[in-house]
Amino acid sequence: MSELDTRRFVARDRNWQPKGYTPDYKTTIARSPSQALVSIPQSLSETTGPDFTHLKMGKYDNDLLLNFNHGGLPVGERVIMCGRVIDQYGNP
Repeated sequence: MSELDTRRFVARDRNWQPKGYTPDYKTTIARSPSQALVSIPQSLSETTGPDFTHLKMGKYDNDLLLNFNHGGLPVGERVIMCGRVIDQYGNP
């Protein structure tokens, strides 16, 4: 896939989402829409945005304890998290 393909705006795939009205699941009866969804075409300002590809990662950008460290110990309880965040193309 070219870089242009991975930066383009991707419309939501409504077939991937579960149906809004499923009578077996009782809360969907009251919460589901009673009229058909209306798709509004997006303007240029909604499909484009800032480009941060020119920014480079700094030495401590992956460590919130050391990034912007003021010389003291961090305040609060230490939380250890793991995992990763990816976009719709599988890129980090």
